Amino acid sequence: MRGSRTCRHPVRRQRSAADGEYDRGVVLYVCADGTSFGSLPAPVAHPCGRAAVALDRAGHSYELKKVKGGTLKFWTWPSRAKDRAVIEQLSGQRAVPILVLDDGEVLTGSGRIVEWAQQHAPAAAG
Repeated sequence: MRGSRTCRHPVRRQRSAADGEYDRGVVLYVCADGTSFGSLPAPVAHPCGRAAVALDRAGHSYELKKVKGGTLKFWTWPSRAKDRAVIEQLSGQRAVPILVLDDGEVLTGSGRIVEWAQQHAPAAAG
């Protein structure tokens, strides 16, 4: 899939962008716009929102973390490297969304996250 990458990180506890550490839970990192406009049809849907909507529809539990800085928000460019350092550490890039799975695997890009969410829907409680 073009523009998406899957990484595996052996370290199970990573620093979060905002408030410390997470403990092996699934974490979706998104931009400051968060989950806005995720329900719109592709390609109009915002990538971060599209990823969150796919996870929600598939029934996944996850922690949502917003990071500062935006590609089209030129006023954030001077601090983008600092604001997205954790994203770059986890994925090798500064772009979001990224999904960090509970085993440390990192999925980048909304297309890859949507695909994963659909293919790995949690079992229904019965």
